[in-house]
Amino acid sequence: MPKYTVIDETNTYMGLIRDHLEYDHHMKYDEYNDREIFEEIYEIICDIVCVKRSAVRINGEDYPYELVKSRFLKLNSGHVEYVMDCMRRTTTKITNIKSYLITALYNAPSAMSHYYQQEVQHDLYGGGWAGRGEG
Repeated sequence: MPKYTVIDETNTYMGLIRDHLEYDHHMKYDEYNDREIFEEIYEIICDIVCVKRSAVRINGEDYPYELVKSRFLKLNSGHVEYVMDCMRRTTTKITNIKSYLITALYNAPSAMSHYYQQEVQHDLYGGGWAGRGEG
């Protein structure tokens, strides 16, 4: 029976990540610029999951690798789309984009629903539809 290698493990993780992110769908149907950004985010997720280390720095703090790996393996295309949407709206100069993206991806599962809820609240009551006399 062949020995399971690090390459096999890496390929397995990368395939799992591709499936969770619906990678093939995004590469086929997204706009060119979005495909490039999606690819970069995919590579960052694979780097975090596949390169073992003692800790991963998130927002200036060191987190245990296994915790970060577990969280990154649960990311899906909705989380990536949320991070991409946040990036589109950011007007602040980001000096370390990779670190920023790692932090955004780590926080996406716990922040995404609140972000979209706030967007709805704003549109309905804070200057969106109501502010245009349509609400």
